[in-house]
Amino acid sequence: MLNHTTVTEFLLLGFPSLHHQQRLMAITLLASHLVIFVGNLLIISLLLAERDLYRPMYFFLCNLSCLEIFITTSILPKAIGNLLMGSKAISYPGCLTQCYFYSLLGSIQFVLLAVMSYDRYVAICHPLHYPMLINSQLCLQLLLGSWAAGFLATVASAVLVARMPFCNANRIDHFFSDTDSALLIKLSCAETQMVELIPFVASSIILLGSLGMTAMSYLYIMNTILRLPSASSRHKAFSTCSSYFTFVILGYGSCIFMYVQPSSHHISYNKAVALLNTLMAPLMSPFLFSLRNQMMKGALKAAWKRRVINFVVV
Repeated sequence: MLNHTTVTEFLLLGFPSLHHQQRLMAITLLASHLVIFVGNLLIISLLLAERDLYRPMYFFLCNLSCLEIFITTSILPKAIGNLLMGSKAISYPGCLTQCYFYSLLGSIQFVLLAVMSYDRYVAICHPLHYPMLINSQLCLQLLLGSWAAGFLATVASAVLVARMPFCNANRIDHFFSDTDSALLIKLSCAETQMVELIPFVASSIILLGSLGMTAMSYLYIMNTILRLPSASSRHKAFSTCSSYFTFVILGYGSCIFMYVQPSSHHISYNKAVALLNTLMAPLMSPFLFSLRNQMMKGALKAAWKRRVINFVVV
């Protein structure tokens, strides 16, 4: 089927009810984006610089921080630019590109969260076998598997949407282009039922499948922690997992509301939850995984002391 699209750009309507607070919202999004970028970049730099953190848990955390930067960068710069310039336009290729990378990176992130929960399961439930089971080769395979799963879950819908004709309608009632929410697909002048179904099924498999694996891992983890004889051991294990658990609740809760739910929900609710998902989890990520992790705090203090000493010596 040939693509007979006559639309050259789409209009992202954003938040019309906040028309008089456009610049304030742009400043808020810009500040949030900078905090997300700098915070996650700090985590990545610290994990790469400190050899004590060359462990599977931190290898996956480093990749999660990279994904946080990529996901927010695929959405926020365009949204901020439109708010500051008073424009709502996004080009047709730009719209499709944003759709694909947001879906791809989000899918990879959820699979990676399931992988991280499995890593914590082995570390806590089978500590003696952990070095043998979770080695560097397996870590690399699990990471590549996460990317492969994300690609396979999104490539079909991306190809179908790219081949769909868009004739006249070009107004997307959202602040970014998102294939999974079906707002873009419904603008097509062709039959869209099957094309809408594929992203829904793919997002359901990724979200619910990875959530099931994550929930199962944490059920075993909680059962093991409660059996520990020492209160200090239980506290240490809980503190290690609580950051991941909080992040998982934020990420899965918002995305299940947006993508695995009846379409009767008002679009304004979806936009509010999408904004929460885009900002809240990435903003909290650096604080959850650094300030609440003893090894990360120790490495951060050591790195700071070295910088101070080097500065004084120089």
